[in-house]
Amino acid sequence: MVRDIINVQYPTLDHTESIANIGIEKQTVTQANGITIADAFSNKNNSLFIVIDNTASSSLLTVKAGEAYPNSMLGDIVIELPEGISAIQLQDLSRFEKADGSLDLDFAEGFSGTIYAIAKWAGVREVA
Repeated sequence: MVRDIINVQYPTLDHTESIANIGIEKQTVTQANGITIADAFSNKNNSLFIVIDNTASSSLLTVKAGEAYPNSMLGDIVIELPEGISAIQLQDLSRFEKADGSLDLDFAEGFSGTIYAIAKWAGVREVA
């Protein structure tokens, strides 16, 4: 299967570093392809949110088990996606992380909608 790839979107801090703003870019999901979120776990601070706008009736989402850690032996998780917008946060990152730091998602037949992923930066920013 050739998956569609999206990137995690990070906030841009204003010059005071008191306000962060993310300009969201949504990707239309091609159900047959599934989605790979590239570098999904590069932030390592548990701030990743996957936002899905399901324009079909209720559907199912499969969060695929990774291969980077032994915890992936717990397998995939299938969750219900109600019609409308869902914000998903993963609590057991090591279960789903692939060796390249990405995450794979599969959508049930009949799903239609959009997806994007957001997170906050972890660590110290480079000095400009």
